[in-house]
Amino acid sequence: MRKNQNMDPETKEPMEEEMTVELDLEDGSQVVCSVITILECGGKEYIALLPLDDAGENTDGEVWFYRYYEDEEDENAEPRLEFIEDDDEYELVADAFDEYLDNVEFDELI
Repeated sequence: MRKNQNMDPETKEPMEEEMTVELDLEDGSQVVCSVITILECGGKEYIALLPLDDAGENTDGEVWFYRYYEDEEDENAEPRLEFIEDDDEYELVADAFDEYLDNVEFDELI
């Protein structure tokens, strides 16, 4: 994972850092994704990713979910992502993500 820090064009101040991850797909291609959040659900951690096109944009609003593991013994090790094959597990994570979005929207209103 890497952090991208952009500068605000108006204030010339650093904007919030954006975490990205580059995924290797089954067809051999790669896609850069913006990290939305890491969720805990059912005693496991999951990551929500927003796939980006070549221009760094996401035009379809699609979000990808993966199981997320960090090596607790080596803080410099890259986190490991694992595809979610079980439909029930995927739905559980999607529901947790919807709840996360509801909380974020509520927090932005306050």
